[in-house]
Amino acid sequence: MKKFTIIVLILIFCNKASSQEKENLISLDFNSSSIEEVLNKIESVSEYNFYFSNKWFLNLKISGKFSDANLTTVLDKIFENTDLNYFIINKNVYVLQNRVIYNKLPSSFDEPIYDSISKLKPKVNLQNPVFISKKNKDIENDFVETIRIGKSNLNDLRDKFILTGYVKQHSSKLPLADVTIYVKNKNIGVSTNSKGYYKLELPKGINLIEVSSIGVKKQVKRVLLFNDGNLNFNLLEDVEELDEIVLDGEQDQNLEETLMGTSEVDSEESKNIPLVLGERNILKVATTLPGITTAGEGATGFNVRGGKTDQNLILLDNAVIYNPSHFFGIFQALNPFTTKSLKVYKGSIPSEFGGRLSSVFDIKSKESNVNDFKGEASIGPITNNIAVEIPVIKDKSSLMLGGRSTYSDWVLKSLNDDNLSKSKANFYDLIGKYNYKINDNNDLKATAYYSKDVFSITSDSLYSYNNTLFSLSWDNKINSKNLGSLSLFNTNYGFNIDYEGETNNDFTFDYGIRETGFKYKIIYLYNNKHKFNYGITSKLYNVTPGNKQPIGEDSDVETVSLDKEKGVESAIFLADDFEVNNKLMFNLGVRYSTFTALGRNTTRVYREGEPKSDETVEEEINFGNNEKVKTYGGIETRIAARYLLKNNLSIKGSYNKMYQYIHTLSNNTTGSPIDTWKLSDYNIKPQKAEQFTLGLYKNIDGNDYEISLEGYYKLSKNVPDFKTGAQLNLNENIETEILQGKGKAYGVEFLVRKNSGDVNGWLSYTYSKSLIQLNSKYPEEQVNGGDYFPANYDKPNNFNLVSNYKVTRRFSFSGNFTYQTGRPVTYPTGNFTYQGSNYTTYSERNKFRIPDYYRLDLSFNVEGNHKLKKIGHSFWNISIYNVLGRNNPYSVYFVTDNGEVKAYKSSIFSIPIPTITYNIKF
Repeated sequence: MKKFTIIVLILIFCNKASSQEKENLISLDFNSSSIEEVLNKIESVSEYNFYFSNKWFLNLKISGKFSDANLTTVLDKIFENTDLNYFIINKNVYVLQNRVIYNKLPSSFDEPIYDSISKLKPKVNLQNPVFISKKNKDIENDFVETIRIGKSNLNDLRDKFILTGYVKQHSSKLPLADVTIYVKNKNIGVSTNSKGYYKLELPKGINLIEVSSIGVKKQVKRVLLFNDGNLNFNLLEDVEELDEIVLDGEQDQNLEETLMGTSEVDSEESKNIPLVLGERNILKVATTLPGITTAGEGATGFNVRGGKTDQNLILLDNAVIYNPSHFFGIFQALNPFTTKSLKVYKGSIPSEFGGRLSSVFDIKSKESNVNDFKGEASIGPITNNIAVEIPVIKDKSSLMLGGRSTYSDWVLKSLNDDNLSKSKANFYDLIGKYNYKINDNNDLKATAYYSKDVFSITSDSLYSYNNTLFSLSWDNKINSKNLGSLSLFNTNYGFNIDYEGETNNDFTFDYGIRETGFKYKIIYLYNNKHKFNYGITSKLYNVTPGNKQPIGEDSDVETVSLDKEKGVESAIFLADDFEVNNKLMFNLGVRYSTFTALGRNTTRVYREGEPKSDETVEEEINFGNNEKVKTYGGIETRIAARYLLKNNLSIKGSYNKMYQYIHTLSNNTTGSPIDTWKLSDYNIKPQKAEQFTLGLYKNIDGNDYEISLEGYYKLSKNVPDFKTGAQLNLNENIETEILQGKGKAYGVEFLVRKNSGDVNGWLSYTYSKSLIQLNSKYPEEQVNGGDYFPANYDKPNNFNLVSNYKVTRRFSFSGNFTYQTGRPVTYPTGNFTYQGSNYTTYSERNKFRIPDYYRLDLSFNVEGNHKLKKIGHSFWNISIYNVLGRNNPYSVYFVTDNGEVKAYKSSIFSIPIPTITYNIKF
């Protein structure tokens, strides 16, 4: 058989001869054979001769079985998943890469021919051929590699095709974000997203594509485009000495993206912001942005747009973290050296997320380097920290390990104060992440995380709590238009209390919650107008509500164990990014979620229309293991729209409807690590919320300055609260203490941000109100007479100023100023004596407020010299937390002493706290 590389094939005039030629019928059976082997078989059983270059076949293995089939049928199957075509004439078969041979010239062939692609409109039902002229040849591009993409199809009349792919750094194999992909002389360009992915719509024919970014060498490819296809780029590192580097990646993202109410924080941004005890804290940085607050120093959790702390979905690599803080919220429970970024959704929440009413904190950990060993470490006055990146298989896989611990116990024991020297407070957290690149289309990532806190403020009680999670993600590029992602996850959270007092009431109490689930989603790039995101998710909850057991034989405490809780939450979701035109774009989403409470347990049924109490019990139902107790569900609508008024000015609006099937049980004013979680069940309904938002966004001088103004209005139903004096601990019939009412929150958020220059930072101001109504026709289920009253976390005014001043490349100053309205509190208003006993009367719930909160922090940052050939690069942070020494109250409480009510306040940090932290990268 003759085999040779086809250089030029002259257009054949003999269309009639080709159409009249009769093909032999072929019977053929092959399994996992190479294309060359199959073509040789066809030659042996037929009269046809094949001409091709075997280097086009790329060792592809194929299988098939044919009986009395036409040659064209067989060849179509053989070349189905390749970029190969063929042309048959006079018993000769010419195999072609990408292109086709035309047996007829276009009727308008006498019109001008263009260098890159014919602009002739077809007058026959054929795709116009691509003509390449040698005139005006670009000498500069003589040595540019030419790549053929796609497979020509005579019946495809499109004059534009979709080119997709990934851009990665050559040595590390990590994706490169914000890389510019520009088609020279055609004014077409795009930037890669956070995963290094890009998508371009290009005219068929020749496209000269230039790929460039800071820190990598520019790459130019001549792409001969015949159909939709894929092209990946591996960029080499490029080190240049520059006077100034300005990295401006997604310059207009804040204007152009449809979703609103989103905030992104890069882990590196937290490096220069002064925080307590010198600890980087990406979550605390988020609280300096509009709409995100905490109840105060020493409070765990976040209040987002008037929501409770349990209304936030906090994810680490797709797995839930129930308590992301150490030591009552003073430190984050995330290693800053292994954390890549945080994205907060508080306005438009994508339909793939659900189960919470207020926000999603989507935290991503770093992917380690697959070629070089790297690390980062720090030591401060309270904590030390280390993270390393270890290549496992060069260019394929690597392992990241991080650990952090505190030596605060040693500090407490060295103090002169007897009470503090007997206290205990320590924590540690560990994280490991393994990433493995199977091939260009498949990536595997696994994350494991564990954290533990132990503290004892009093000598008789020891508290501990821990987080454990594991997640496994498989990212699969199905084809050029479909990207799949499968995530498996497991999360455990629990706490324990050991009490050993002077009387015989020693006990241990433990609580735990576990969830296990999966999520599978597909991104479908339908065309330039529509990008679909759809999938399914499900999780199983297992809750141990509480076990109390005596310690020692002399303890008088009785064993109490509540029925375990179980439930399944599932959802399907669909979203469409719909670009109507260059100005108008929609994100249309829908999510249908369900929750089923499962046995085994005993459930009370109360008389309808009456308060839930021991006196109104109608019957008790015993449910067996995994027997359905109650099912809830509904459609969650997500709509967002963006309209570009000008190139630097846009307006956005959104509507969100959410369901939440899990709640915290706490009547504390601030969040606590020993708050318990309760599933919706026969008597406790899921929470529901609707949020309406409207915003205006403007960029100045490119995006050197960003200005945004957003307003929101949120209505909630079935928000849980508690009767006055409720008993929540180990209550077998907790529904008798719970009141479910309405919530109302509204506010305006303003943000000005300077992104570049020696002075940069942001200013944010939020005015907001968060109100709750607990109304009933029964007085015992009313609070404040059934009127709306401020929530415990209602803080109308919230102002933050974060600023960085870069003196030189090595020296900089940073400052952070915060002001907040004091949170609500219920005050005693008097006392009286009745039948020889003293009683205290209280105001309406949350009628008064504690003093306003404000704090100024300053820091001085010193970086080591920037020589490239160094073992390590160092960074010093010298900071003072609470420079003004403001005695901000953490809480206000009241004590009756000899019939007199006295008020006291407690503070966490009432004096300036100086710290020095040393960091090194190696």
